[in-house]
Amino acid sequence: MTRPDFVAPPEPKDPYPVVETGCIIAGFGRGSSELGIPTANVPVTQSLDKLPQGVYYGFSRLITSSSNGDNDGDDEKSKFNYGVNLTDDEKKVLPMVMSIGWNPFYKNEQKAAEIHIINKFTDSFYGAQIKFVVLGYIRPELDYTTVEALIADINIDIEQALQTLHLPEYNKYQRLVE
Repeated sequence: MTRPDFVAPPEPKDPYPVVETGCIIAGFGRGSSELGIPTANVPVTQSLDKLPQGVYYGFSRLITSSSNGDNDGDDEKSKFNYGVNLTDDEKKVLPMVMSIGWNPFYKNEQKAAEIHIINKFTDSFYGAQIKFVVLGYIRPELDYTTVEALIADINIDIEQALQTLHLPEYNKYQRLVE
């Protein structure tokens, strides 16, 4: 399947906005290490499960958790610090893209919700809370023949999300996660 054209509606349409709050959990560790595009993995809630599999855009905000910040993970990839090292700028509302589905390139056996917050972070934040709003759908999940093709498509998703989220009709929804 080839990448479909993306044209955002003038403003979010039903079923959007979808607002969620959750805890960032350890994922497969591929976003950063293999793709150079780190993700904040969240549980697939009932409302997320109702959405078609694919790539979405919206806004998110990280919240330091009240946990003690000890490392609950077994290795460096999953160091649970609960966001204690997040800077004030990293806790602001930021744009995001999110994948919901099975990631056919990796042949996942478990459905995943993976959020890429469009920002460079100074540290990991496993265990932190995240509040996010999904405002629209970019495309369905696709299978790729190479990791380079997957990365190229994710970068297109990011650009399309940023262009859409800068529009006043979308930008005003940041307030839902403040």
